[in-house]
Amino acid sequence: MKIKKGDKVVVIAGVDKGKEGKVLFVDRKNDKVIVEGVNMIKKHQKAAPNQQGGIIQKEAAINVSNVMYLYKGKPTRIGYKVEKVERDGKIVNSKQRIAKSTGEVID
Repeated sequence: MKIKKGDKVVVIAGVDKGKEGKVLFVDRKNDKVIVEGVNMIKKHQKAAPNQQGGIIQKEAAINVSNVMYLYKGKPTRIGYKVEKVERDGKIVNSKQRIAKSTGEVID
């Protein structure tokens, strides 16, 4: 999965199309992400000894195919670039994420 926790993304499909937010959680098994302030649901929570009950609002998971990475304020696809780098006398592969629109290294 090319989206990581902490990435800034924009929703490209669904009810919340156009909303931006930070990725809070990534579920690699189910290809889902939770984005801050997007896909809000109301949950009826039962009172517990240390917690008050009531109706709370929280973010629900959204499919990763419905979000796109924001690079310098513009949505872009993400790709990978693998380079051979010499470390401690050994040649190892270094994998970096790149923005497909500009070709610049993201991290």
